[in-house]
Amino acid sequence: MSDLQQDPKAMRDRFKLIETKREALVRLLEQPDLGTLRIDVNQALEEMDDLIDEFKRAFPET
Repeated sequence: MSDLQQDPKAMRDRFKLIETKREALVRLLEQPDLGTLRIDVNQALEEMDDLIDEFKRAFPET
C-alpha cells in the first residue's frame, strides 16, 4: 500500500503543493509576449482549476 493510500494528510499536503504551482501559470499568462502559447497556458489553468474543484469535492476539509 502506498503512503498516499495510508495517509490522507500526506495526500492533501501533496495536493496543496500542486495548488501552489497554479500561480506559476497565472504569472505566465500575464506575459505580453506569450503569443499562441497563451491558448495552451489558459487551457492548463482551466484544467488545473477543474482538478482542484474535483479534489475538494471528493476530499472536503474536515
